[in-house]
Amino acid sequence: MNSTLQADQQSADSALAEEEVVVDDDTEGESEANVTFSISSYGADYPVDTLVTRLRKGAFFVPPFQRAYVWSLPQASRFIESLLLGLPVPGIFVAKESGTSKHLIIDGQQRLKTLQFYFDKKFQGKDFRLKDVDERWRGKTIDGLAFDDRQRLEDSIIHATVFKQEDPDDDRSIYFVFERLNTGASKLHPQEIRSCASYGNFIDFLRKTNEDHGWRTVFGPQSKRQKDQELILRFLAFLYDEPNYQRPMREFLNRFIRKHRDIEDTLACKFRNAFLETISVAVQALGSRPFRPSRNLNAAVFDSVMVGLYTRLQKGSLQNLSQVKAAYDGLLIDNRFRSAYQMGTAVPENVRSRFELARQAFKDVT
Repeated sequence: MNSTLQADQQSADSALAEEEVVVDDDTEGESEANVTFSISSYGADYPVDTLVTRLRKGAFFVPPFQRAYVWSLPQASRFIESLLLGLPVPGIFVAKESGTSKHLIIDGQQRLKTLQFYFDKKFQGKDFRLKDVDERWRGKTIDGLAFDDRQRLEDSIIHATVFKQEDPDDDRSIYFVFERLNTGASKLHPQEIRSCASYGNFIDFLRKTNEDHGWRTVFGPQSKRQKDQELILRFLAFLYDEPNYQRPMREFLNRFIRKHRDIEDTLACKFRNAFLETISVAVQALGSRPFRPSRNLNAAVFDSVMVGLYTRLQKGSLQNLSQVKAAYDGLLIDNRFRSAYQMGTAVPENVRSRFELARQAFKDVT
């Protein structure tokens, strides 16, 4: 990367370091897909020591990219104290994965991780000693509890609701349930939910690809809400599955990620190369802050221009970057393209229009 682009990157990072990058994307307010489910569910009562054992073995599974553990030591301690006092505590909600014995934790991560931390004797790298609790247990680790107290804790019962989707033959209900059980003061964004509900090789692939330096130059600091990862997903979904696009956009992306959830290395390499090759050309030809017809990065401009560039790259490398920039500038002032990226960007007619216009714009650049 030349010194000008490095300077641009440093300036952009400095300006955006303290704020979330804004992405203009009018699909975020779309209604959800019209779908109903057939769900089987049952309740199960688990002793605490059984839950801890299953967590250690991975049978009860918290996706690595689910919302971080946020409880403070006093909060965690009071939860342990409730069990020591014999008080009832809220149950947990888990989804049984098809084809495995694993249970995906949909609701109850903070409680379950607290139990594991206490039994493993560590809290944020330090000894887990109970704080701000009854003096009988204040400062006590799991090993410091009296025999009767430890037995009471291990035998405490936590109720679990276990569900499995029977119809349709996919796992869409996990996404819907997770969204509805995690809509507190800080509502999860679609890609955050995908990272939890559809965790697998593809999510790992997105996370690693998202670290690319060229992409960071374009987007800015990593998005706390995973919007940058969603844009990579959006590029790939339209690149390889545009003919099957249907509204809503959210479900189109969900379908693509479900299809490739356990992606093999060969296909992951193909996807990664497609994205990195295209974003590299975008940086070289369009500068460090492309896809911004106004102040903010526009998702519809991004997906269509990226696909248009990739389509041209399949005919061979680009030599005249000034032609690429001229084609891009002309595309942004094309009234048809402007109409397709400014409003109704999820409408199928607008989707087809902007992708066709982008492919045509870059078709003949050399």
